[in-house]
Amino acid sequence: MKKILFLLLAISIISCKDAEKKEPVKPEVKLYALVGGNILVKKLELFSQDTTYTGQSKQFTDAYYVISHPKGNLMWDAGLPEQLVVAEPFHEPSGAFALQRPDSLKNQLASIGFKVEDFNYIALSHHHFDHTGHANLMKDATWLVQENEYNAIAGDSAKTKNPAVAALKNVKKLNGDYDVFGDGTVVIKSMPGHTIGHQVLYVDLGLEQPILLTGDLYHFEENRKTKGVPSFNYNVEQTLESMDKFEAFAKEKNAKVFIQHSPADLERIKKYVNQK
Repeated sequence: MKKILFLLLAISIISCKDAEKKEPVKPEVKLYALVGGNILVKKLELFSQDTTYTGQSKQFTDAYYVISHPKGNLMWDAGLPEQLVVAEPFHEPSGAFALQRPDSLKNQLASIGFKVEDFNYIALSHHHFDHTGHANLMKDATWLVQENEYNAIAGDSAKTKNPAVAALKNVKKLNGDYDVFGDGTVVIKSMPGHTIGHQVLYVDLGLEQPILLTGDLYHFEENRKTKGVPSFNYNVEQTLESMDKFEAFAKEKNAKVFIQHSPADLERIKKYVNQK
């Protein structure tokens, strides 16, 4: 009898040790990249502190993203306003941009099996018009925003309020990095400089490498190589510090970096996530 009890105890101990060795199962996270607009930059010199790009133009895309997690859904950025779903590009008065959105949020979400009401969270990399366009339609979602960014565009002391976010009444103010679902798979990273509360997004889909979405830390590939800072950034020094911090984090995580305004990176991320 003692031998049987000893054998059962030994089996129990071995089983416990085997269980300890097993890695926790990662949640199934999915990412969808959608086109919130096309932007022809007619005055590319705006994206430099000097005359580097004078006389040049460049085609941007204006991507936004849906991240699906077992604990909820997050929308990252919000493209151009739906008023720009027009047959021909709109040439805005300053002469810097020609703008056009291909379709409404409702139609775009339907194409991937979602509805506006399906979202628990919306997070905007920053408050510029090409990243907040359809935010007003996301009124049921909780807005994840750096507190200083919120104060600058929607708080009582804001000098100029952003009407696109006026409908977002459920607000969670952040002060630094934020793990959205509490398991390290979807993390907002504070990277100020482009605006006072600019942020980027880390997403681990369980693929070979995790993903880093740049917001407007970089606008196109050359910006990243040369650390180019647009003329309209909130703070140049902060931007450069955030670039260094971003690159160190990307290296630490062995992450794939996707520049959100890059048409080539939009195609690249679509191919990458479709491996899953």
